[in-house]
Amino acid sequence: MIALPEIRYDGVHCTLLIQPHRARVVVLRISGSDIGEFGDAPMKAMSGVVTAAEPVDLFIDARDVRGASIEVSGEWAAWLSANRAALESVTMLTGSRFIQMTAEFVRRFASLEGIMRICTEPAVFDYALAERLRAR
Repeated sequence: MIALPEIRYDGVHCTLLIQPHRARVVVLRISGSDIGEFGDAPMKAMSGVVTAAEPVDLFIDARDVRGASIEVSGEWAAWLSANRAALESVTMLTGSRFIQMTAEFVRRFASLEGIMRICTEPAVFDYALAERLRAR
């Protein structure tokens, strides 16, 4: 995987940052309330970053997410399901019980039970990310 530049979306309610790394690791950082103000632009950008030819480890940092609409959660679940072949693993950090329940829905809907891990402790997520970057 060639290192690509970061992709940032800043909105009124949400900030979303896509950070591709050379080591076939992609970090998606989300903060605020994701109500879909960016449309499908982040998913299109992610599709340009991940490919089935070189599956990636996707780390989703949602520790600062206050909320996500049902529509947005469904759209991300559909994207993850459609791009399953391009994902070696998915590790998601949640910052609240609501976002944890949303992540569990996404995991089931996208059929990611075998590859998606949901973390509730930032230290666990940060350690897993650092280890993956170091290993690759």
